[in-house]
Amino acid sequence: MISSTLQSGECMNHSMEIKIYYEDTDCGNVVYYANYLRYMERARTEYMAARGSAVKSMMEQGSLFMIIRAEVDYRSFVRYGDTLLVETWVSDTTGATITFQHVMKEKTSGRLITECKAVAVCVDSKGKPKRIPREALEKLR
Repeated sequence: MISSTLQSGECMNHSMEIKIYYEDTDCGNVVYYANYLRYMERARTEYMAARGSAVKSMMEQGSLFMIIRAEVDYRSFVRYGDTLLVETWVSDTTGATITFQHVMKEKTSGRLITECKAVAVCVDSKGKPKRIPREALEKLR
């Protein structure tokens, strides 16, 4: 289950919930570490859509985003049945890159689970870096 809202404020965070299913966990009944990268991807996609720069429309206009760096600091864990609250925002932009920050917390307790960062580069359909279209950049900042 995914739900999301755009919160108005100084840096325009995007908030999204992710319910943890059995398929998300490992043999220790905690979320498998690599799944947090999937949750980051979902959160970035929803952030972009909420800001009016949906990934699909960007692709149709010849702009794709590739992750060139991802960092995850694991602070705690969640288990099957828990719900994550994922906060996403853009912390930096250049002509061709966007840096997304993510903080994941357990919804009920507010316990910090991960602090994450991903740097995406804008590329054309052949994978060649290009400038982020001005209109998209203004919406995502």
